[in-house]
Amino acid sequence: MPWPPSDLNKILLTRIDRIGDVMLTTPVFQAMRRAFPEAWIAVMVRPETREIVEGNPFINEVIVYDKKGAENSVFRTIVFSLALRKKNFDAAIHFHPTNRVHWVTALAGIPVRIGYRKKSGWLLTHSMEDFKKEGLKHESLYNFDLLRFLNVNGVGETKLFFPRNEGQQSAFESCAARHGFDPSKPYAVLNPSASCPSKMWPAEKFAALGDKLWELYGFRTVLIGAEADRATSEMVRGLMKSAPYDLTGKFAVGTLGACLKSARLLVSNDSGPVHVAVACGTPVVSIFGRNEPGLGARRWGPLGKRSVVAQKDVGCYFCLAHKCRIGFLCLQVLGVEDVLEAVQELQP
Repeated sequence: MPWPPSDLNKILLTRIDRIGDVMLTTPVFQAMRRAFPEAWIAVMVRPETREIVEGNPFINEVIVYDKKGAENSVFRTIVFSLALRKKNFDAAIHFHPTNRVHWVTALAGIPVRIGYRKKSGWLLTHSMEDFKKEGLKHESLYNFDLLRFLNVNGVGETKLFFPRNEGQQSAFESCAARHGFDPSKPYAVLNPSASCPSKMWPAEKFAALGDKLWELYGFRTVLIGAEADRATSEMVRGLMKSAPYDLTGKFAVGTLGACLKSARLLVSNDSGPVHVAVACGTPVVSIFGRNEPGLGARRWGPLGKRSVVAQKDVGCYFCLAHKCRIGFLCLQVLGVEDVLEAVQELQP
């Protein structure tokens, strides 16, 4: 049963998964602000994605839930929930279902709790089945499905938003200077890592691509990734003939935005930086291996007009992800020349 919009004064939106997931939820913020212009709208995220939502003009507050740190125990989660209770939210919408967020908002006494019917979904007051695995539309559009409970229709508005400020730009320029890198000269960013091996184009191909981008376009290469991705970046760097600038693990997501904004190009596996780059207006080549509907580009691909997906279909109907039995053939058959053709589509 739809909740009467006039009764909502404080709304909590939660998305405590990764960078790309949060980025693809940002179109919802504008739709909610338009539907509830006077409401106090807060967004709950993990510490790693805080900078994606701080400074967003459509929200009033950012709440950080640190499930691996400050809230890493049942006791601390209860304390967090009791503090949240004092904020007196009228409704919460969970765009990513987890046991923790369902329990947190239930313990906080939020009267209307909207989400998917999974992961302790019985704690919700309004729920729907999760059909995302069918991959019939983009993740950014799936996010609008939950807004139907509030009579909010925003489908079709998939413009991503990433806040930028002078502090992030200064942090990027300082980082670049420490590594002898001049960001005023043309450069391409390569992201050779991802959350699963089934998303990772081989390091030797990234290395060959970086050398080709220097040879053909005069683009110096900047490698990015989290600290945990250092081994992959070091492998790519070691295989390149044109020395890249390795900024892996050197900055947070806000500074990453500044790096991507100034870049001529991002070539990346299916990973969060793709969607940050789209929001920053940077041309993107997004490499996909997995072609299963719920895992492939139809659901997770880049949304920008200056974006191209590089992918080869090897006939897999069902993807085993990291348990692949054919050596990630979908990624192996995608050649450097294939990706260069995608790059060429984006060049002026």
